[in-house]
Amino acid sequence: MKCEIKGGNFPVAICDLNQGEAVLCESGGMAWMNGGLKMETNTGGGLGKMLGRAFSGESLFMNRYVAESPGMIAIGAHAPGEIRKVEITPDKPIVVQKGSFLAMDESVDLSVFFQKKIGSGLFGGEGFIMNKLSGSGTALLEIDGGVVEYDLAPGEKMTIDTGYLVMMDASCSIDVVMVKGIGNMLFGGEGFFNTVVTGPGHIMLQTQPITQFVSRIAAALAAVKSK
Repeated sequence: MKCEIKGGNFPVAICDLNQGEAVLCESGGMAWMNGGLKMETNTGGGLGKMLGRAFSGESLFMNRYVAESPGMIAIGAHAPGEIRKVEITPDKPIVVQKGSFLAMDESVDLSVFFQKKIGSGLFGGEGFIMNKLSGSGTALLEIDGGVVEYDLAPGEKMTIDTGYLVMMDASCSIDVVMVKGIGNMLFGGEGFFNTVVTGPGHIMLQTQPITQFVSRIAAALAAVKSK
């Protein structure tokens, strides 16, 4: 799958498919296409994977676009930000949070990733069930706002507010810690818990989670309405 990212802050991935190639994307991801592409809607690997995606916050079904003859498909982002191409290799699977997966080669496997510590999912805000991408090929990730990347050394930790984690190497571990100090918890505006990712591995963070942006807009509108 050969893809080019266009559109600036409102990105779209334009992917050229040779005959016989296929791309899998979230339901509703196609923006436009041409050539000999055929769409097939399926469970993306059976009932188990379909239910796993539902638990992780993704859509139940996936759309498969196969090129019966060469063609092009544009896959659009759902919010302003970036689309990032990530190369998946057998020795380096990655874990992505709900809403970050956009599309992938058919040779890439999307499965459920269960966090080892239940507390991370119950309180950390990233969800107890996330998505794991493994195999070999290209995956497209959707990022709200901009992206900042770090390489964590073994044992190195990054404390992250809810919603900012996009991706981490599967070699990283994830946990949750309580914000210290009752005053900080009640009045600091950061909530009661933070997510902590520990290396070794690569991580991607997004600068403006759409859920937080929408919440701030809603609060501002409510304040104006109440005046």
